[in-house]
Amino acid sequence: MYSFKSNLLLLSVFCLPLLSCSQQRHSVKVTEDKSISSVPEWAKSAIWYQIFVERFRNGDPSNDPTPADMAGGFPTYIPKSWTITPWGHDWYAHEPWLDSIKADGFNSKIQARRYGGDLQGVLDKLDYLQDLGINAIYFNPLNESPSLHKYDARNYTHVDRNFGPDPKGDIALINSETPVNSSTWKWTSADKLFLKVINECHKRGIRVIMDYSWNHTGKDFWALNDIRKNGSKSEFADWYNIISYDDPSTPADEFKYEGWGGNNPWMPVFKKDIIPPDDKVMPFEGNLHSESLREYIYKVTERWLDPDNDGNPSDGVDGFRLDVAGEIPMGFWRDYRKRVREINPEAYLIGEIWWLEWPDKLFDPEVYLEGDQFDAIMNYRWFRVARGFFGQAEPVLSPSGFVSEIGRINKDIGFDNLLEMMNVAATHDSPRLSTSFFNKTMDKYHAKPSENPDYKINKPDELTRKEQKLLLVHQFTYIGAPHIWNGDELGMWGADDPDCRKPIVWDDIVFENEKADYNPLKTRPVDEVRCDTSLLNFYKALCKMRKNNPVLIYGDLTFILADDQNMVLAYSRTKGKDEMVMAFNRSDKEQSVVIKVKHCGIYKQIFPGNQIFFKTTDSGINLEIPPISSIVLKKY
Repeated sequence: MYSFKSNLLLLSVFCLPLLSCSQQRHSVKVTEDKSISSVPEWAKSAIWYQIFVERFRNGDPSNDPTPADMAGGFPTYIPKSWTITPWGHDWYAHEPWLDSIKADGFNSKIQARRYGGDLQGVLDKLDYLQDLGINAIYFNPLNESPSLHKYDARNYTHVDRNFGPDPKGDIALINSETPVNSSTWKWTSADKLFLKVINECHKRGIRVIMDYSWNHTGKDFWALNDIRKNGSKSEFADWYNIISYDDPSTPADEFKYEGWGGNNPWMPVFKKDIIPPDDKVMPFEGNLHSESLREYIYKVTERWLDPDNDGNPSDGVDGFRLDVAGEIPMGFWRDYRKRVREINPEAYLIGEIWWLEWPDKLFDPEVYLEGDQFDAIMNYRWFRVARGFFGQAEPVLSPSGFVSEIGRINKDIGFDNLLEMMNVAATHDSPRLSTSFFNKTMDKYHAKPSENPDYKINKPDELTRKEQKLLLVHQFTYIGAPHIWNGDELGMWGADDPDCRKPIVWDDIVFENEKADYNPLKTRPVDEVRCDTSLLNFYKALCKMRKNNPVLIYGDLTFILADDQNMVLAYSRTKGKDEMVMAFNRSDKEQSVVIKVKHCGIYKQIFPGNQIFFKTTDSGINLEIPPISSIVLKKY
């Protein structure tokens, strides 16, 4: 029920919540097989932390990458003077070897940088992560790859050689295998170290998921190399979209294939049977074309779900984040879910469902969340809406506009799926949260200095930090699972890829001041680079609050105030007799508001934690909210 009073929008707390279980369940089609369609219960209470290993922590300098390890990736030429980049290096400053890289522009040249992050670095920081309060880790790709990002796999079966303690030994083991034959697969030192990471995480109550792209590989993937060598006679010739084979009678190399994005030679895509046959229509039916490819993918998946193959998946990963999922036929995802659930009924599958039309339209994920494909998606749509209000960034939203947009994007999605959405505020593929709020343009479009010379790359100001905290309180009290991009909790800043992939600012590493600019002819403020302990403590408090209040995990959501004139928003989370109320003042003035609540009695302010008590009146709870701040109340 909506009632309007000039610019004031009130949503009655006595009506059904905007996101009620009953509404959502009646509007969603689900598969009848509950062993397939049910979502894993543990993922509802997840607080996600995303780790990009190469930039997380160098725990073992002896395994640092060499130019030989980078062969087959981009850039193709690495000068003899190349060295690992010091962890505290000024991001835009050029290493002595950088300008010898044969690539266009700074963003391309620094793809040759390596900082040496590895799995030992992750192990060294597990106590830190436990103390932060997270309970689930999403790892960016770990598979064998020449790049820093690992989406250009040369082998799906193994963890990257430079993430483990014995790169040379691992290469020898990998070369002794028949890649398509799982009975020949061995466990490399890097594989075994990752199994240790899984075990140590599970001891701490931390779930682990891996990132895989079943859409494309790297140009040096073993199956593509076999096609390159044997042409149409290769048993893997039907895995890829081959445009032309090499003619050995000519000196030229005629071998061509479809690459991701149309012509990217570094990421050849798998061949698909598409129904309808227009590859621009998404989502679409069909499957990956090759049966042997599908079986290979299933075997890799099984390897990490149940490493010792004893029927007990407790020693394996807890699920998968699936890259560019909208570009893969839905028939494959239905089969994939069945295979995964046969091994681990509690495995979490999350799809990267992002762009429908760049840069304005995001995918409506409803069709993927009907119980036969994914449990959740990376919720970029939530962030665009939340940023529009809490950051007053394009597209700018009023409180009532925010409420309307939230209703639109959540329409027809099951309540259990909403509880498991990974609510991402920043990732390896977007500007860091602070920099995104510092720049009020579109969240990803032209969000770096190479595309927008006016894009601000220096340390965000105090106003931005206040806006960031406002968004964070919302993220940790809203429906769905909050997500932290590694380093955001330490106050890091950075534009869109590659600047969002700076090495993590640990307090035991000395960093150079940032003073270099993307454009060497420009000057910028000199910024001291160090961890923001105040912000870190803020994140810790949010994690603790969410863990200690199950209503923030399982409760219904009701918007109770959306005051466009005073820029105030309030909503509640309720489950049974439990109720929490969140009020946000987005204006630059203190606001006096009256918040209607469902239950009469005493409410306690629990965030910020100054233990103030409020007693309800006939009209509700009277609050004084400082500018650009929030208050969280709990029924006492």
